[in-house]
Amino acid sequence: MDQIRPAQLADWLQHASTEGAPLVLDVREPWELQTAAVRPDASFELVAIPMGAIPQRLAELDPARPVACLCHHGARSLRVAAFLEQQGFGTVANISGGIDAWSRERDPTVPLY
Repeated sequence: MDQIRPAQLADWLQHASTEGAPLVLDVREPWELQTAAVRPDASFELVAIPMGAIPQRLAELDPARPVACLCHHGARSLRVAAFLEQQGFGTVANISGGIDAWSRERDPTVPLY
């Protein structure tokens, strides 16, 4: 599993795209998504599934597709990334620092909370 900072995401997405269309998996709760949201661009698709729902909704994710997991600070996304690897997902990354670091390193219009 890769550990990447939001500032490194573009490079990871470019490299991962050789294996399929990259996905950023936001594992935060719905209220968190309303507070601060990532704006996807042409380099990735964004899917939001709360961490607790991942096991039940695993079939919605393609294990052959590169997945970068995101949460508030990086702890929940690390657990989800490890779980996805255990389930056979081939290219998985944890976005360390989460949406908090995303706001500081990648998009300052994303509110901090």
